[in-house]
Amino acid sequence: MSKIKCNHCNLSFEESIMINDENNNSLFFCCKGCQGVYHLLQDDGLDSFYEKKGKSQLEQPLAINEDASNFDLKNFKDMYIKTTSDGFYSIDLIIEGIHCSACVWLNEKVLNKKDGILEANINFTNNKAKIIWDDDIIALSQIIETIRSIGYNAYPYKVGQVEEKNLLNKRDYFSRLSLAIIASMNIMVIDVAKYTGYFTTMDDEVLSMVHVGEFIFASPVLFYSGWIFFKGAYFGLKNKVINMDFLVAFGSTLTYIYSIYVLITHDGHSYFDSVSMIITFVLIGKYLEVIGKKNASDTIDKIKSSIPYEATIIKNNEKYVLSVQEIQIGDVIEVKNGAKASVDGELISSYASFDQSSISGESLSVSKRQNDIIYSGTINTSDVILYRATKIYSESTFNNIIEALENSLNSKPKIQDFTNEVSKNFSLTILIISLLSFIAWYFVTNEFENSLIIAISVIVIACPCALALATPIASLVGISWLSSKGLLFKEAKLIEVFTNITTVVLDKTGTITNAKLEIINIKDNNLDEKNINILYSLVDSSTHLVSVAIKEYLVKNYDKLELVNLEDIKQTPAIGIHANYNANKIYGGKNE
Repeated sequence: MSKIKCNHCNLSFEESIMINDENNNSLFFCCKGCQGVYHLLQDDGLDSFYEKKGKSQLEQPLAINEDASNFDLKNFKDMYIKTTSDGFYSIDLIIEGIHCSACVWLNEKVLNKKDGILEANINFTNNKAKIIWDDDIIALSQIIETIRSIGYNAYPYKVGQVEEKNLLNKRDYFSRLSLAIIASMNIMVIDVAKYTGYFTTMDDEVLSMVHVGEFIFASPVLFYSGWIFFKGAYFGLKNKVINMDFLVAFGSTLTYIYSIYVLITHDGHSYFDSVSMIITFVLIGKYLEVIGKKNASDTIDKIKSSIPYEATIIKNNEKYVLSVQEIQIGDVIEVKNGAKASVDGELISSYASFDQSSISGESLSVSKRQNDIIYSGTINTSDVILYRATKIYSESTFNNIIEALENSLNSKPKIQDFTNEVSKNFSLTILIISLLSFIAWYFVTNEFENSLIIAISVIVIACPCALALATPIASLVGISWLSSKGLLFKEAKLIEVFTNITTVVLDKTGTITNAKLEIINIKDNNLDEKNINILYSLVDSSTHLVSVAIKEYLVKNYDKLELVNLEDIKQTPAIGIHANYNANKIYGGKNE
């Protein structure tokens, strides 16, 4: 029995199992889900989705039996939902089932048409959706049901999942690149005999064995290591786009096929080495891209990990350890010396001292009095203190900084949009130039092999890898590196402004120092072994900037250091210390 395609998902099934639409006998669907989605789009005036989708195949609508009301629970809201400055709700979701740009278009159109949804933007590269809505008009559970109604599913975006995906991606690229490098090195060794034999009239039988050896090593490089490019080329052609992956896959495959022809006919020169090197060199660029993304992700995770996952809460004179997400406004929080504040609040204790360099850039500790504001992410440099939470974790200062950094990584500078537009037509232009090069050289020289190699060279060398990858990776790595130096960007496009900057004005000296005291010398007044140990014991348990600097100096310059019982010491020696702030090497100079 013949197979027919479903009018929604384009998947082919036997006609006997298809559902013939009652209202239109020319419509066939593979399941009730596809039929329901088709009529939903027709009723909402979104039938142009099928024009955008073209002949692309979709998975059948996901059958979700889970109760979406869980998305409205208070614990879920506290963990994943944020409140905007205008009082609306915001959440980051992963949309499951997206396969092409048409899927992105459909989800955005359907969501933006719903009353109460103010913004719905989906990133096609990672299927991450940012949705802002008015909870008085529409609940999150209704938004999830809307997404499910058109055949997709959604769940909250978790940083840990992204990190795990980046790690697996890095390992996959590493294994493919390792094989490519090892195989290419072996081919190069074989090539020594091949090209030496070219000048010393190597026997055809021996040359044929050399070709077989190259074939054995080049094949796994092309089909295993190079599978990434074939996959990218397939999805590009599926969406009617000739991308850089197509150029690499097409050029290397064409060279591989011609080399097999030479291997069989013993006529001409094989280029298995070129196949291997093409894949290896471009794959190195891809691997560096993956590392750049992984390092950028690690930078954010490192900043996030600086906030404690738990906090000590005092209720009814008893201490409880809760996760930072469970802290509520009004909770009394205990912060020990050297520990960080987990959420914003106001000081209950009469006095405290906090290192606010992570917020303000000022390296010197700031004195706090009762009822003063305590910021999340700042370090307590005084004794144990108590403060009252005035904000939950998701609304606290340090979390807002992290969100701004994450948003800057997702945003695109203007130059990236420009290069993306250029690269779309660039690949097709290169293919046309390559074809014209083949025709011209073959017409002039009448040599097929030479003309073919020149055409392939045009394809491979002109591959827009740098154009398509360098700009977004430069932006990603730049923001990541600057954030590690304490410079945060709200949007990636602001980096472009740096090219026009001639003068930088700073409002604090503390913002250009490395927030670290360094001991220059100690005036030796009775500083014998006993007094050194007394001094070491005094500063060992303190987190004050001066104490830390002295301890580092002693550890570096004295071999035998022992902790002593300070209660047995009746009198401590007077020790003169000369210290200075060393400005960060990036900026140069010193502030004494």
